[in-house]
Amino acid sequence: MSKDEAALRSHKVQLSQVRMHYVEAGPADAPVLMLLHGWPQTSLAWSQVMPRLARRYRVIAPDLRGLGDTTRPTTGYDAETLGRDIIELADAIGAESFGVVGHDNGALVTYAVAALARDRVKALVLLDAVLPGYGLEELVRLSADGWGIWHFPFHASPMGEFLIQGREREYMTWFFRNMAYAPGAIPPDHVDEYVRAYSQPGAMRAGLAYYAAFHESGEQARASGKVKLTMPALGIGGSASIGALVGAKLGEVAENVVSDVAPECGHWIAEEQPEWLADRLETFLSDALPA
Repeated sequence: MSKDEAALRSHKVQLSQVRMHYVEAGPADAPVLMLLHGWPQTSLAWSQVMPRLARRYRVIAPDLRGLGDTTRPTTGYDAETLGRDIIELADAIGAESFGVVGHDNGALVTYAVAALARDRVKALVLLDAVLPGYGLEELVRLSADGWGIWHFPFHASPMGEFLIQGREREYMTWFFRNMAYAPGAIPPDHVDEYVRAYSQPGAMRAGLAYYAAFHESGEQARASGKVKLTMPALGIGGSASIGALVGAKLGEVAENVVSDVAPECGHWIAEEQPEWLADRLETFLSDALPA
């Protein structure tokens, strides 16, 4: 692979409903691997993983609908609509088949992509997330042993955007600090970029719209889950986050599942343990998506 192929390259492409920004690395003729970020991140979340994966794959990391430098429609934040954006992106770059990796809310999109394009998705990976309809609701709770994932109903409420506006750095930094294995694990320049991205007009509204659509996304997942996925699937949780639950719950919607736990890691696996993750992905994909 040449130096130019290894470099991260930024592009924009017009899809049917959004103008999508994505970052690419790796040879143009290599197998395609899509990397889908979560909240409150952008494609930058994968920047430490992409150079390693680009030795074997054409790696594509988009800013999902409404986020980063992708345009922000007022609707379309349910998992299947988001998944169709990614399938359109695959069409636009000429990828007949591909693997897809998703973290956090990007994991919900990853499952939707695999369910909608079962003949095209050759492997999928979910990072530190469980699907609505398959365990997410139980994590969002108020009980004697804790608050659960308290921010989900807050994000889904009309008050979320209003109360966060003007306090994006303070609010987002709380998550990066408290949901990591070690505070300060997210590079400061990454935090700066995420704050910039989510402080843009309409960006926080779009990010919170993913949460408001969770009930619809859950109904979609339950309908798709009536027929299990058959391509190889990997579920990874952080050791200081939801751990082995990711793989266990993934097994409810997919037949060919392996599970792993990222060591000394919280929720932000691609930034807390980039070398470990790149190595684990290469091993898993070596058969399903051979280079």
